Amino acid sequence: MSAHDELHAHGGDHGHDEEDFGIHATFGGYMTGFVLAVVLTVIPFWLVMDHVITKSSTAAVIILTLAAVQIVVHMIYFLHMNAKSEGGWNMLALVFTIVLVVITLSGSIWIMYHLNSNMMPSMMDPSNLP
Repeated sequence: MSAHDELHAHGGDHGHDEEDFGIHATFGGYMTGFVLAVVLTVIPFWLVMDHVITKSSTAAVIILTLAAVQIVVHMIYFLHMNAKSEGGWNMLALVFTIVLVVITLSGSIWIMYHLNSNMMPSMMDPSNLP
């Protein structure tokens, strides 16, 4: 019995399948992801530091959009995620994570937005403070 056969006969493979999911990291792929990540970081920095957009809500929407694009860049180029990786389980985990984040963020924003109207009027007057 060869060492390879003996390893598999005694369960020494520790569950490593011989399947190849087609994920091959290349230097060019990493450099493309790096350049995209740098560009998507420099643009919001430039927008804020040079006051390119005067309306803060517009700037916030642009920055959040660029942040979402950067998340996608990291997932594709550095985490090598796609719809076929891990038999689709990565995508299911991503959808679940997005749902949880949306629920948490929207609930937090809703609570903070309505906090002012839910406070007692006497608490808002500084003369009533001890």
